[in-house]
This record gives sequence, C-alpha cells and structure tokens, in this order.
Amino acid sequence: MKAAFFLLTLGLGVILAVHLAMNGRAGAAVQNPQMANALFWCIGAVTAILVGFTAWEPEFFGRLQDVNPWLFTAGMMGALLVFAIAALIPRVGAGGLFMSLLAGQVITAMILSHYGWLGSPVQPITMMKAFGVVLMLGGAAMVTFTD
Repeated sequence: MKAAFFLLTLGLGVILAVHLAMNGRAGAAVQNPQMANALFWCIGAVTAILVGFTAWEPEFFGRLQDVNPWLFTAGMMGALLVFAIAALIPRVGAGGLFMSLLAGQVITAMILSHYGWLGSPVQPITMMKAFGVVLMLGGAAMVTFTD
C-alpha cells in the first residue's frame, strides 16, 4: 500500500511542477504574474467549490467552529506560495526552484513528523533520514548553482 501512495504522490509532484511552471509561463507571457495568477485562483476557486459540493453536508458549516481560526490562513499561504513561485520560475529556472522548494518541504515535514505537529503521525528523525536531507540539500545546491 505504501508503494501505491508513493507512486500517487510522485504523480502529484509531476502535476505540481507542471502546474506551477504553467503559472510562471503564463505570467511571463502577459508580463504580469500577479494578474495571471489571480485569474488562475478564480478558476481554482470555482473548481474547488464544485468539487466541495460533491461531498455536500449541511452540518459542515456548524463544525467550522471547531477549527482553530489560524488554520484558515493555509488558503492565504497557498495563494502567496503560487504567486511567489510563478514570479521566481522565470528568474531562477524550474529545476533549481523545485529542488530548493522540495528540500524546504522535506526538512519542514520531517520536523512536523518528528514532533507530531499539525496532526502528523510521530516519526522520529533518524540518522539515515538526516543523511538523506544532507544529500538532498547537496543535490539542490548542485542543481541550483551549477551551469
């Protein structure tokens, strides 16, 4: 089962990279990544609403009071993340940007998992995992800083 999730996640990584590169390209083409991405987010919002309605539950809105309000900043974080990436890809290139982005994600995810923060199952950082991160950082630096 873990292998299937690994492959699915790998595929999602492909989609994410293509999606963000498309955002960057469209923003560069219209010479305004902010406006291009604002349009993409509107399209994404409509899509999210349509997908959300496929699981409609009237009780959902009542349960929102159980969510810590700061968790809703994730939507803002996602939007700002995509805007920043779209602006950076034409400047630094997709390869270096995604390697650095991925390294930051892995390091943060390992810390979240180590402490069980944000509902993550506790998975201690081991020497092998730390070594993997060091290798990843080296790879990110090689992709980013070498021609």
